[in-house]
Amino acid sequence: MDNTIYITDENGKEIKMNILFTFDYDDDRYVIVYEDGKDDDLYPFKYDEDGHLFAVEDEEELSIVNEVLSAFEGDDEE
Repeated sequence: MDNTIYITDENGKEIKMNILFTFDYDDDRYVIVYEDGKDDDLYPFKYDEDGHLFAVEDEEELSIVNEVLSAFEGDDEE
C-alpha cells in the first residue's frame, strides 16, 4: 500500500506528502499527513468518499484532531 499523496499548494506546486494515519470521527474522515522528509510538521485534512481533501480550520475539529494525535503519540511511548 502506498502511503504517499501529492498536494498542490496555492502556487500550483505539487508537494509530496506521507500519510501518517487516517481516522473517522462521527461521519467525517480525517487524514494526518507530513511533507516528505519533514515529519515534525503534521497537517490534518478532512476527506470525502472521492478522496477530495479539505483543510481542517474549525476550532472544534482541530481540538478533535489534537486529541487523536495525542493518543497516537502516546501509543508510540508504550
